[in-house]
Amino acid sequence: MPGKNVRSAVTCVGLAFILSEGLLATAPGTAGILDATWTAPTTNTDGSPLTDLASYRLYYATASSPCPGSSSVQVASPTPSPGPNTTMSFRLTGLTSGALYNVAVSAVDAAGSQSSCSSIASAMARAEFAVSPTGTVNFGSVNLGSFAEQTFTVSNTGGGTVSGSASVAAPFSIASGSPFALSAVGTTQAVKVRFTPTTTTTVSTSLTFTAGGSTSSAIVTGSGATSPTVTPSDTTAPTVAVTAPAAGTTVTSTVVVSGSATDNVGVAGVQFKLDGANLGAEVTTPPYAVTWNTTTTADGGHVLTAVARDAAGNRATSPGVTVTVANAGGINVTAPLISKASLSVTKSGATIGWTTNKPSDTQVEYGLTTSYGSLTGPLKTALVTSHSQGIDGLAPNTWYQFRMRSRDAAGNLAMSANYKFKTRPQ
Repeated sequence: MPGKNVRSAVTCVGLAFILSEGLLATAPGTAGILDATWTAPTTNTDGSPLTDLASYRLYYATASSPCPGSSSVQVASPTPSPGPNTTMSFRLTGLTSGALYNVAVSAVDAAGSQSSCSSIASAMARAEFAVSPTGTVNFGSVNLGSFAEQTFTVSNTGGGTVSGSASVAAPFSIASGSPFALSAVGTTQAVKVRFTPTTTTTVSTSLTFTAGGSTSSAIVTGSGATSPTVTPSDTTAPTVAVTAPAAGTTVTSTVVVSGSATDNVGVAGVQFKLDGANLGAEVTTPPYAVTWNTTTTADGGHVLTAVARDAAGNRATSPGVTVTVANAGGINVTAPLISKASLSVTKSGATIGWTTNKPSDTQVEYGLTTSYGSLTGPLKTALVTSHSQGIDGLAPNTWYQFRMRSRDAAGNLAMSANYKFKTRPQ
């Protein structure tokens, strides 16, 4: 009642602390909890009924006498007039787990008057949860490009619902089980931690579990290892081409024959050939080239090729390049003259015509770009002066590039300028 002295009105204080056997020891400084219970006062110190109880002041400290002191919390009273044997309880948080705490409580009325403190009760603060296994957990040696996992078990040791999460730095990661929510004492959650090494060094870092203001840590460690190298059998042949002289070239005297070659492992050598026979010795290092004295070869058309090999014995032969040797003065080295081009286009093809000034064969090179990429085939080998070549299988409403090709009996090749046409729409 207003004006009444409430000092020493708290008749009983009891602290109910249940310390479970932790699965993971909590390091000093980790946030812990204590559950305090006490019996509410019912009278003022003069014996009159207590009718204006406002709150309680709960004092706690590791010192022997917590009350009065700077560490306290205010707990509101649910009623201004508690009935007999009314029990109050409050959970203290943010404490140091494993530390011994002394706790006392006082009552405060509506006017702010405060009773003397109750007797002191003592207990050790505990964590809200525990984690197993403890200490340092070694993931062992793990090959680069793979991973290893270990399972940690989080247990509710504080009661109520404990919600939290686990975290760890790379190359470790949380594979599953986080975040977690443990609904009652004794409930557990498995948390899988994954180690994915990126280097061949040993890595150690902290694995931290956090829930309700409490933390618990373990050390995780592991080493990266290099997997044994297994060299697969090489069955891929090199890629090779004759790059000079160009097809259709007329050559005299001494010329350089060169080529390019690549391989998925490495090119061991390139052998140039003239009409199927070796031209010079095999070239084992870039640049791949040999000198050809054309005066030792009969005038006329000849085919140059290159054969590339790798260390596994895979071989590849380049497409043939036809050139004309013309060391004697009387040989014909003049290519046909292409003229009078004509064109007829449908939605899926075209017919191309032209004339030459001397009999020659008939072929068209075509494609979506000026790189062409396609030749009509088979080659019309008949030597004529009036030419006609059809192209089919084309896409409708599409632009195509093309040029005409004619080779005479002496092997002289003529190629027209570039032309283009657009197929008709559907």
